[in-house]
Amino acid sequence: MSNFEKLPPEEERLPYSKYYYQEPVVPNPKLIEILDKGPMDPSKALHYSDIEKLLEPGYLEVENGYCVTDEGVGYVAVNNVFPGCTIDMMKWWFAWHALENLRYKIWYPPAHKGISIDEDARKRILDPNIAVEDKYTNIIHHVLEDVGGGDDDIFIHFHKPEDMGLDPVALKDSPVKMIIGGFGIQESRANPGIKASSVIIHTCREANDGIEFRTRFWMGCIIENGKVKCVLPPGIKVPIEPPMGLAYHNVMEYSNLAVLLPQIYADEGGRLV
Repeated sequence: MSNFEKLPPEEERLPYSKYYYQEPVVPNPKLIEILDKGPMDPSKALHYSDIEKLLEPGYLEVENGYCVTDEGVGYVAVNNVFPGCTIDMMKWWFAWHALENLRYKIWYPPAHKGISIDEDARKRILDPNIAVEDKYTNIIHHVLEDVGGGDDDIFIHFHKPEDMGLDPVALKDSPVKMIIGGFGIQESRANPGIKASSVIIHTCREANDGIEFRTRFWMGCIIENGKVKCVLPPGIKVPIEPPMGLAYHNVMEYSNLAVLLPQIYADEGGRLV
């Protein structure tokens, strides 16, 4: 059993509490090996103005890595693989896990501490007349999480793809069948008052008897008027430690989810409640 904090009784009684006490899986060794080599060449980073390249077939020159760009933006790229998973499973997951603290905790304990959404978001997720794609867009997740620097409160504002600057026509012709993204505002509990922003995009497509979940972060950016925008003051650069920590954390949490998702989806029968 893992050395995690014991769950409160109301969570202990839930059928999926068993996953909380499982040791997280060993993170994808191929990805960890790449990250262990140190920062990538910043000139190989995808600029946020070229976000639509993630909709194209094939791969970018660097699919896994982290760096600080010349602009000062912290950049993270990870291509996580999910053997035996489907896009429908992933869509379900992003609706399902927002509904209860424990659902977020089991994703990657002990780094995931909790999640909350407002009542309007809860009603939308539980409304059977709303398509699953609309259950994880135009919604804010407040998560408590340690991405490598201690506990942070992170408010993740999920947007529709077109509100991130992606062309709906390009989406129709793309092998990408799921996009989830937006921007997060992060505040350390150890240093309250200091906030940081990051733009996030995950694209999901079928590959190798499963799915690929390709992720990009641009730290120091925000979405404004449907476009990604750098908000760093002139001359300020993101230190290398945050993108490095986030890259490792991303591999660890999604390696764990890749194993858990088919099991949990089967347990729950694809239901939200």
